[in-house]
Amino acid sequence: MRDMLKLLKEGNKPSLLAAAVNTVIAILKAAAFFFTGNVAMFAEMMHSFGDAANQFFVFIGSALSKKAPTPKYPNGFGRVVNLVCLGAVIIVGIMSYEAIIGGWHHILNPAESGGMRNLIINLSVLGIGIILEFTVLYKAGKEILHETGIDKGGFAPITIGFRNLSRAKPATKLVFMEDFVATLGGLLAFIAVLLAHFLGLLVAEGIASIMIGMMMFYVVGKVFLENARGAIGETDEEMLNHIAQLIAEDPDVKDIQRVEVIKEGEFLHVEIVAEVDPSHTVAYVDDVRDRLMEVVLNQKGVRDVLISFDEDDGVSTWKRSKSPDTAKQVRSKLPE
Repeated sequence: MRDMLKLLKEGNKPSLLAAAVNTVIAILKAAAFFFTGNVAMFAEMMHSFGDAANQFFVFIGSALSKKAPTPKYPNGFGRVVNLVCLGAVIIVGIMSYEAIIGGWHHILNPAESGGMRNLIINLSVLGIGIILEFTVLYKAGKEILHETGIDKGGFAPITIGFRNLSRAKPATKLVFMEDFVATLGGLLAFIAVLLAHFLGLLVAEGIASIMIGMMMFYVVGKVFLENARGAIGETDEEMLNHIAQLIAEDPDVKDIQRVEVIKEGEFLHVEIVAEVDPSHTVAYVDDVRDRLMEVVLNQKGVRDVLISFDEDDGVSTWKRSKSPDTAKQVRSKLPE
């Protein structure tokens, strides 16, 4: 029990915050939909319930992924967060479908949501939801900047967060994408309610519901593809390039036969095969391994490294290059 609580403390904080906030928002929207019957509110309610559920699961998955490797699972549990994210998007997919169907039915059979009382309820709940969702989005953006080593304030967590989204951890990325869609969806629903009440455009609420559902489907597709690659085992090309250069710069490394940098959830697993002078003693080569291990393990995100050596065959496999595409050069030399 104590070990489980320790793991939960290491879980992704933005996903836990998002789960709590979206639970509150979902309850408010459910109450608003119950009293007003507004279809745009229905879509937002489904969205918030879906977000709350999967972000809670993602928090649990991110915590479990921190579990240390065991003899039975020597590569650790890093990919658990990818598997949990894959399960989470199923929930979002179901909610997306319901939002689209509900919006389509409203377009075919538009109905008024009520008078001024219902308008005030809808706009109040949507306004609160937008503020809370944006707060979570901002905090997720700050976490992205933290994970990528960028120290900036103001609107940077939103603007720069978008540009560095691909470098964020899977759980943080999911929270950021979902809450961006949730914030935008809340704004769409807010506008639709105003159009329906003041201009009589009742279909606006149905259109907003469909648009919200389609945005949710986009998140489903994006998150599914990225986490499917992570669950299978995806190479981090940027770190592969960086680590290959560090190894090649060591004076005792004559050549590099192979470098692999595999994403294990939020961590990196590194395997290196390097060539050294065959005249060195075993003790000397062991010291070289220790030195290289320390260098690689000090790189951000690297949790475990496997380094092996072969004698220098006099044939250059890895070539230093000014090209930024060194990683592809290394991989192109790997045996089939």
